[in-house]
Amino acid sequence: MLFHNQPMELVLLQILRLAWLAATLPIIVASIPTPKLSCLRATLLAFARRGKIMHSSQKFTISQRFFLHFYIVAFIWTTLLLLGTWAYAYNMVPLVVEPFSYSTITSFLTGGSTIKTDTYKLRQGYVAWQAVFLLLMMEVQVLRRLYETRHVFNYSPSARMHVIGYLTGLFFYVGAPLSLCGGCAVEVFNFLANLVTKFIVKGKNQMQVTELEFWQVVNPLFKLGWKHWIGAAVFLWGWIHQHQCHKILGSLRHSRQADEYVIPHGDWFEIVSSPHYLSEIVIYASFVVATGGSNLTIWLLFVFVVANLAFAAVETHSWYRQKFEDYPSSRFAIIPFIL
Repeated sequence: MLFHNQPMELVLLQILRLAWLAATLPIIVASIPTPKLSCLRATLLAFARRGKIMHSSQKFTISQRFFLHFYIVAFIWTTLLLLGTWAYAYNMVPLVVEPFSYSTITSFLTGGSTIKTDTYKLRQGYVAWQAVFLLLMMEVQVLRRLYETRHVFNYSPSARMHVIGYLTGLFFYVGAPLSLCGGCAVEVFNFLANLVTKFIVKGKNQMQVTELEFWQVVNPLFKLGWKHWIGAAVFLWGWIHQHQCHKILGSLRHSRQADEYVIPHGDWFEIVSSPHYLSEIVIYASFVVATGGSNLTIWLLFVFVVANLAFAAVETHSWYRQKFEDYPSSRFAIIPFIL
């Protein structure tokens, strides 16, 4: 069997990787420009279309206002993972330095008897605190998207999306945060389950009270490597531009009639047709940067984001060019000078 006699941590990672591969490969195959794949492409486009580019006669659709569900689920799920991982990191592995640090190598060269234990604790501490760092960025992202869905966008009552697209969105916002902490998620779950068991057996009065000091709670995050802070800077760059582009789209909705469309201008709209998708790609690229490109699960998550958004952006770009005769010819679909 595929997962026979494998540690649960590895099983979870393999499931996540297979899920991202299974979601990405059909999109990549459907993007190959050949008539033999036109049926697959049409099917995936039917699932991906929403809002202005969706055909009014399409079946199995729901209101685009249900986008709100994505970010409610994402906020609740990401918050639970963040708090659980943070509690685990603080209580179980409170110290963190870069793996294979000078002290670890020195212990190995001098024949230190605790090298295996120290290396394991070092790795787990690093993985746990890195997961906290990534989940903090994800939390900032989903909180902003939740706010925008409620207060920036004003979806038309006629705006629809396919139910498969809706289910894909729910899958994404469960799988993405879990992928960011996949390396320690099983141990976090075991840690929390152990706390609950102790609480049930011993009762509240017999539980050991952990005193929290703010600096001790956040200090390990500052001991992470420079790559994490470079990743955070890339994240902030994409985050700011996505918010700006969403405000532009939201202002268009407020300034026009329900079914009237205009060409958006400003910020990255001057170079691509779907800058909110481009900035989303930048945001998820920041997770790859923050992990130094060493996390296969996060790489597969990023590849899915690129494939999915590029596939939708090409269709949006085509719609703009057909809808407006004066649409700027210098604009690309999603990636400047490439696509």
